Amino acid sequence: MIQNLQAYDAVELAVLERSGFVESIHTGSAVVVAADGSVVTELGNINAPIYPRSAAKPFQALAAMQAGVPLRGAQVAIACGSHTGSLDHMDMVSGMLKAAGLEEKHLGCPPAWPSDASARAWMVRTGREKSKLAMSCSGKHAAFLWACTENGWDVSGYLEPNHPMQRAVRSVLEECTQETVAHTGVDGCGAPVMAVSLTGLARAFSTLAQAPSNKHANARAATIATSMLDYPWAVEGHGKPNTVVMDELGILAKMGAEGVLLLATSTGAGAAVKILDGNGRAATLVGLTLLAASGAVDVPPVAELLNKLVPPVMGGNSAAGSLRLGQAVSALLN
Repeated sequence: MIQNLQAYDAVELAVLERSGFVESIHTGSAVVVAADGSVVTELGNINAPIYPRSAAKPFQALAAMQAGVPLRGAQVAIACGSHTGSLDHMDMVSGMLKAAGLEEKHLGCPPAWPSDASARAWMVRTGREKSKLAMSCSGKHAAFLWACTENGWDVSGYLEPNHPMQRAVRSVLEECTQETVAHTGVDGCGAPVMAVSLTGLARAFSTLAQAPSNKHANARAATIATSMLDYPWAVEGHGKPNTVVMDELGILAKMGAEGVLLLATSTGAGAAVKILDGNGRAATLVGLTLLAASGAVDVPPVAELLNKLVPPVMGGNSAAGSLRLGQAVSALLN
């Protein structure tokens, strides 16, 4: 039986206080690795398999590119992204489908309203319905479909675990994490999701972030890391945490549903966080603090950025509390 992450494995990562009273506690596990993959910081169980959810998208994009998809620039970034469904995001996905000779109807992800307020207002105002293009995973799906047309693979079954596209994803994920996938399920977008450990994910993301400066690295991995940093708006959206972290700190960042976050610097420090209750609001706070505590990034710019990204707990129109570091993380700063 698979031994997945358990409550007794978790440590206190973050605490939400309201009016001087602890209202919520986020427990979980986290790891920081050095450029050579050695573990620098270990909190909780870092070896139990977890679903990386959308944090796996850069590796799914790598599989699509290795299958022959000629992604360029922002197309690479949105294939790695969990975007907000802005008009620019939807236009880019539509263009990728057109290049593959396909249409929106071929996407296997469910239709959605954009989380981008302007795009949603435009869709409502113009009488449009939910769109598959607006779904946060549509870039990844477009890349998968494009790989199918490049290779003559069945388009309709591209989300089946035994489809050549998904076998390629599994191979890439196992190669990058240096682990065997422990379990395969179905992600929220309908694609297979494959469980590996936080340690494996941190090491894989570290390697990805170092690829542009490593002449021996996989050239497509280098393209992915460069494109995510060059077009951070395509990975998530203007003002969103992953985009802001990449834009202002130059740290590679990719979130996943259910409280997962991967971070890595160009010098190879990698962090992986899993919030056990699935609420990701503390993930950036925890992940960036862990990198700073390990000496991988300077504290002042991280502190300045977190002041922007971690909003106060509101009581009416005034701040009534805050989301702060839990004991396991704050102890590393002493």
